[in-house]
Amino acid sequence: MQPIHTRFLEEIDAERVRLRSRRSIIGSGAKVAAAGTLGAAFVGSGLFPLAPSALAQDFADDIEILNYALTLEHLEYAFYRDGLAEIGNEGFAEETGDESVFDLLTAISDHEKAHVDALTQVISDLGGEPVAEATYDFGYDDAAGFLEVAMALENTGVAAYAGAAPSIMDDAILESALGIHSVEARHAAYLNGLNAMSPFPEAVDLPLTRDEVLEAAGGFIVGEGSSSTPEEGATQAGEAAAIGIDNFKFAPDTLEVAVGTEVTWTNMELSPHTVVADDGSFESENLGDGDTFSYTFDTAGTFPYICGIHTSMKGEVVVS
Repeated sequence: MQPIHTRFLEEIDAERVRLRSRRSIIGSGAKVAAAGTLGAAFVGSGLFPLAPSALAQDFADDIEILNYALTLEHLEYAFYRDGLAEIGNEGFAEETGDESVFDLLTAISDHEKAHVDALTQVISDLGGEPVAEATYDFGYDDAAGFLEVAMALENTGVAAYAGAAPSIMDDAILESALGIHSVEARHAAYLNGLNAMSPFPEAVDLPLTRDEVLEAAGGFIVGEGSSSTPEEGATQAGEAAAIGIDNFKFAPDTLEVAVGTEVTWTNMELSPHTVVADDGSFESENLGDGDTFSYTFDTAGTFPYICGIHTSMKGEVVVS
């Protein structure tokens, strides 16, 4: 079976071919209502293949669009957060021969976190319920595989924002979405370069519809979004599991794992934190931004823990 990132890239490439084939629908003399002089020039030249499915998609309202974007941003942030902690600076430097790659990928991770925070806040302000981070399997085995998946995610993010933008009703939300879109495009160009691809392969980027994006990205999602307990059986003995420390919370605050699972906590904010078991079975040193602490659970039971610095922060690992 092909790795997830390989299937993902192939699905994206196939969709680009399908979109290009739709150019014949428009024709050299076609006119697009309200497209403006520049848009008409693109259509006439064949550079801008306007596919009807990629314009004015069937979103119920702006909140639904924002949650669609948040779904992708959660996925991207989790990918960078966990992958950077797993592979580390040395892994990327060895793969690329460039000591700066880890720092730049960390900056991308910070951008994705900022996108998650901003979208979550706007959805809440509008009276909506923000979607939660899901459980993912990105399918890479090493730094090279990570960089391939990163390229796929970033290019799809660009196409997703381009596809959804025409449906946004609120001008302020549209302005913010376009700001995120341009940053995602910068990420994509950098990741393309790291993968020996052209940073700007097309004169005009092609949009993807919501269904097309979620069909491709859905291969990474192995569990529903939750801020608490993942699905039972999420890990097997010998596998690893991750807990993030962010916004003065453990995420997830309850993690269910199998006996023999190594759990790694990663601090994702500037404030220092610790991980201290109530029964004294494990205790970390102070964790700064980006620092990690790992512990392998060799016996069954429920292991509550706190942050020794901020004792209102609580979590538990359920081992069976």
